[in-house]
Amino acid sequence: MKLQVKFRKFTLQKLHYQSITLNMQNTSKHTNRLIDETSPYLLQHAHNPVDWYPWGEEALNLAKELDKPILLSIGYSACHWCHVMERESFENEKIATIMNKYYINIKVDREERPDLDEIYMSAVQIMTGSGGWPMTVFLTPELKPFYGGTYFPPEDRYGRPGFPKLLIAVEDAYRSKRTEIDEQAEKLVAHIKQISNPTSVKDLSLDNKIIEQAFYHYQNTFDSQHGGFGQAPKFPPGMGLSLLLRYWKKSGNSRALHIVEFTLEKMAQGGMYDQLGGGFHRYSTDEIWLVPHFEKMLYDNSLLTVAYLEAFQATKKSFYREIAEETLNYILREMYDQQNGGFYSTQDADSEGVEGKFFVWTLEEIEQILDQAEAKIFCDFYDITDQGNFEHKNIPWIKTPVDLYIKKTNINQTDLLNILDRCQKKLFDVRDKRIKPGLDDKILTSWNGLMIRSMSLAYRILGEPQYLEAAEKSAKFILTKLVQKNGHLLRTHRAGKSHLNACLEDYSYFITGLIELYQANFDPYWLTEANRLNQIMIDQFWDTENGGFFFTGKDHPKLIVRSKSAYDGATPSGASMAVHVLLRLAILLNQPDLKEKAETTFALYNDNMKTAPSGSAQMLCGVDFLIDTPKEIAIIGDPSSKQTQEILRNINRRFVPNKVIALLNPNAKDKQKIEELIPLLANKTSIAGKTTIYVCQNYACQLPTTDVSKLDELLHPEQHLIIQ
Repeated sequence: MKLQVKFRKFTLQKLHYQSITLNMQNTSKHTNRLIDETSPYLLQHAHNPVDWYPWGEEALNLAKELDKPILLSIGYSACHWCHVMERESFENEKIATIMNKYYINIKVDREERPDLDEIYMSAVQIMTGSGGWPMTVFLTPELKPFYGGTYFPPEDRYGRPGFPKLLIAVEDAYRSKRTEIDEQAEKLVAHIKQISNPTSVKDLSLDNKIIEQAFYHYQNTFDSQHGGFGQAPKFPPGMGLSLLLRYWKKSGNSRALHIVEFTLEKMAQGGMYDQLGGGFHRYSTDEIWLVPHFEKMLYDNSLLTVAYLEAFQATKKSFYREIAEETLNYILREMYDQQNGGFYSTQDADSEGVEGKFFVWTLEEIEQILDQAEAKIFCDFYDITDQGNFEHKNIPWIKTPVDLYIKKTNINQTDLLNILDRCQKKLFDVRDKRIKPGLDDKILTSWNGLMIRSMSLAYRILGEPQYLEAAEKSAKFILTKLVQKNGHLLRTHRAGKSHLNACLEDYSYFITGLIELYQANFDPYWLTEANRLNQIMIDQFWDTENGGFFFTGKDHPKLIVRSKSAYDGATPSGASMAVHVLLRLAILLNQPDLKEKAETTFALYNDNMKTAPSGSAQMLCGVDFLIDTPKEIAIIGDPSSKQTQEILRNINRRFVPNKVIALLNPNAKDKQKIEELIPLLANKTSIAGKTTIYVCQNYACQLPTTDVSKLDELLHPEQHLIIQ
């Protein structure tokens, strides 16, 4: 904390402002170096008068050669305030002239380069106490940060200095206080290294208490009136809800289930959920989930789909299934490359330069589309009024749940749902003709891995073939288009070009998707690829000295810090998902050393899991898997037979999160190879030619059965094992 105070003091006292007159050059028609990039975010800035460089040797060498500070600007295409800063500052020729004169200006898409974002976001958070995007960081030519922030307005506003004034002050400090700046930058880098490489606890002891402590943390921050946790702004807590479901499953604590259900219902009823088109916006700006930041991210919709699918398994309530289906159908409709496979990254918050314009309505618009009687019911149900609920317009949301609305209005439930369904379709068709928000159509290996997992899980639980087809097609796309000649993964693909080294999250997310895909169709190819990539992940990212996974691989370009991170924020950390992979492959492939690596990882982040469980939700799901002694389910039978399909449906409809499933067709030509790949299946036979179920724990199996009705007994957590 002393270091943080010191940085704040420095920024206030040393970066004094002065006025300066510059010879302004007209660069409005200038095309900068970003024009050759594939990232939609970088291409958005390719015609700025700023002389932008992409991150690379040309820019970094020039900074050293000219001894100029680097202005590093990091954002992403769907970011509303990134667009604002571009319009206000980066398209402003006078501001661009200041930038071009004094700085080497580098623009980075955080979705392409999470390695850079992670390091320099840590720096900004240390210097200012907060972070966000757009992120603006000033670096020495040695790439060491010495000042930074997020959005800066073109003139003094919101308690922030005007950007041109700041640019001049920083450059003046860089020249006149160089020694002090270099010292501060060194201290800052040392601090980042310290917090980015945790120390392992010596005696790791994991039990149910750590999961219970997490539950109490969530309970203490739970908003019992509106759902979710804490105050506005509220972010969708998909991983936290999955953790709470696991705690409920193990403990029977009804309060945990209530927190999950209430939050899922409130989010899906709010304006953060697209009531007409399905899918979730990024987060809610208020506590009641009404007004979102309107961008839609692939990862949010993936993580939330998992939470709704698991809630459906746990409660059998159709509402959760419907939200999951609507969300996945939205993804397939608008965020999926139907021809080649692959899921796109984001949809913008803005259309026609206005945030949320595509999604909001006036009362008059709706009354012109719907007939009078339908319009009255629709507007009443979705809170559409003349004065509006968002900047004089309306975000459709369910202010009163269906059951209470029926009591209030005495409308028959079936009639109400039919009316609302007709109205939604009419309004959706009209809305679909509007100018749509921008689409960032780059395909990221990591986020595709998350969605492959969601689609595969949805197929297993809901049985819809389109979800399996999309998962298979996207996995094939990644394995065809984003794999290097040496078998290593690349991170991003767009416009026919794949490039950039994959980070830890690319491997761990994608391998997770492959494991889930194997458990959906039992094609051993997916598990073979998961095993191959897992070995690369360990070779490239595992810290052989202290344990744990680095953010970047051994072959990655060298940065100022090679960090480790296990923070489960908007997305799970690469380390948390790596643990997910290790624990499952340890069982499926009979590789005990993988389990040991998972335990070593837990030891590194033991303190984080105890003190900040909401930032460790995915990691704690891994702990729950480990201590729960997961079920090892082996099925011997023809996967296409009715009996096998009935058994799989019966297993998949249950909420048994801590399990792995493997299947062997006794008539398969490559039977021996499958048994060698998956020892769990070895030496197991079918009974009387019928599909046979083996339920094991720690490779000790209960008596096999062909009777589906015995699954309750076999999967009961208190059942004693009968060792063969």
